[in-house]
Amino acid sequence: MNRQSQLSAGNRVVIKVGSSLLVDSATGTLNRPWLESLAGEVVRLKKRGQQVILVSSGAIALGRRYLNFANDQRRLEEHQAAAAAGQILLAHAYQDLLDRHDIKVAQVLLTPDDTENRRRYLNARSTLETLLALGVVPVINENDTVATQEIRYGDNDRLAARVSEMTSADCLVLLSDVDGLHESDPATNPDAALIPEVHEITPELESKCGRSRTEYGSGGMATKLAAARICMSAGCATVIANGLQLAPLLAVENGGPCTWFLPKKTPLAARKQWIAGSLTTRGVLTIDAGAERALSEGKSLLPVGVVAVDGRFSRGDAVSIKGSNGHELGRGLAAYGSDDAQVILGQRSQDIERLLGYRGRDEMIHRDNLVLLDS
Repeated sequence: MNRQSQLSAGNRVVIKVGSSLLVDSATGTLNRPWLESLAGEVVRLKKRGQQVILVSSGAIALGRRYLNFANDQRRLEEHQAAAAAGQILLAHAYQDLLDRHDIKVAQVLLTPDDTENRRRYLNARSTLETLLALGVVPVINENDTVATQEIRYGDNDRLAARVSEMTSADCLVLLSDVDGLHESDPATNPDAALIPEVHEITPELESKCGRSRTEYGSGGMATKLAAARICMSAGCATVIANGLQLAPLLAVENGGPCTWFLPKKTPLAARKQWIAGSLTTRGVLTIDAGAERALSEGKSLLPVGVVAVDGRFSRGDAVSIKGSNGHELGRGLAAYGSDDAQVILGQRSQDIERLLGYRGRDEMIHRDNLVLLDS
């Protein structure tokens, strides 16, 4: 697969849109012609069967003008007020433009806890998976109205990377005001050569980063490299491309100037490696022979195949899966805490709601959250 096809063939694509692209620098209002062009790109990707997630900046910049804040007003509470007002403007613009093509959108606001606390991570992942399965385009931004200065992303490049990691995306597109990563800062060296492809982010490579030069943007090339590093470890390809032009994604697909960061493994392989080797198990699920056969065939672990639950664990914790002989077969992320797992073990999935009083997952561990140790 050539690098351009990482974008055209990827099943799930995350597109990060910066404030400098969305907001007209002269007026501080929405750059509607550019946004209309982006909507057309989303429609094109959706028509060929791809799932699209938008991580969109711009709320604070739009809200500041809407609330008549002066440019030198930078207190946290003013940022948060501007974000609250601007989110409505931004969400309405996306809804208006995509609704013309019968594409539904949903606004999702996240904080670092939502992607780094495991239980909240699973809730956010489940919400996004449900929206994508329904054909909806999630429009994601940091929840600036509740985030503190100490606990926030600070830039949407890192948020976009965490969303890509969370959703096992195939490709992250970081639309910037430059063509990509150069051998030196193009702001000071107009002849700096573009680096078309990166397979490893080294300290030498990081030293080539310049600074953000836009009035509304909070990130620079350094934040984009940090985002690419997160994605590469998650098996997700990342491309930095110039978003100032119309139809920037088509330009990338046609071989236009950009920088690709290419991982060595797929998103699913990276996720399973993380589950198998990076998490401490909190409990044990012992399964019967039928469940063992099902797992060997690539199926999920259902409650009916579980014969014993040991240990204390919460939903989203890693647990060990053992056969009746005590041999560890695999590991996975539990869809239920140990108390609820004790109630539904050995039961059919259709009985879960009656037993627990709420409708949870049909699986004790979904196959995407499970890895067999000998596989």
